[in-house]
Amino acid sequence: MQKLDLPLGYYELPKGRLANVVTCLEMTSRPALRDASLPEGYSLRPVDVSDLDGYRRIFRKVGEDLMWFSRLIMPDEKLAAILGHPKVESYVLYQGNAAIGILELDFKDMPNCELAFFGLAKEAIGSGLGRVLMNIAITKAWEKPITRLWVHTCHFDHPNALGFYKRSGFEPYSLMVEIHDDPRLAGRLPRHASPHVALLDPQ
Repeated sequence: MQKLDLPLGYYELPKGRLANVVTCLEMTSRPALRDASLPEGYSLRPVDVSDLDGYRRIFRKVGEDLMWFSRLIMPDEKLAAILGHPKVESYVLYQGNAAIGILELDFKDMPNCELAFFGLAKEAIGSGLGRVLMNIAITKAWEKPITRLWVHTCHFDHPNALGFYKRSGFEPYSLMVEIHDDPRLAGRLPRHASPHVALLDPQ
C-alpha cells in the first residue's frame, strides 16, 4: 500500500463527498468459543441467488443507517456472480420467515478469509444474536484451512462495532480513509439514512 506523506491538519471535502475512517482488524488463530447454536425459531440459510431483490431488501434493512450501498447499485450480473461464487459463503439470518441479519465469508484469497458482511437489523441489535452470529461466523471460517480471518469496520458503523470485534478476538492492524460520493444525494439511499452523518447538498 502506498504511504502518503500528508501534513497534519484539517482537510475540507467538497460538498457531496464523504470521508470514512476505516479500521481493519484480523485474527490469526482460532479462538475458543462458547456454544454457537441459534435459539429456537431462528435459522441461518444460504442466500438464494435467484432472488436478488430479496437479498437487497435485507441488505438495505441491515445497512441503510450504516451507509451500506455498494450492493444496492451493483448490476445484477455482478452481484449474482459474487453471491454464487464457490468460494463465497453468503447467509441470511431469519427469525421465523423474517430476514433479520446478514453474514458473508469470502475465501477467494486463501489462506485468508474476509468477513465481508456482518450485521443485524435494528430490531435485533442488543438481543445477544450478534454474539451467536459472530461465533457461527468464526466457526465456519476456521473450519477451512485458513491462517487469517479479517474484517473492516468504519465510523459510519454502529458505535459498538469496533469494541464488539475486539471482544470477538480481532485485533486492529491498519487505518485507512475512504472518500466517496454521498449515496443519499444520488438516491442510492434515502436522504434520512445514516442520520449521524451530515448531509451537505452541493448546491
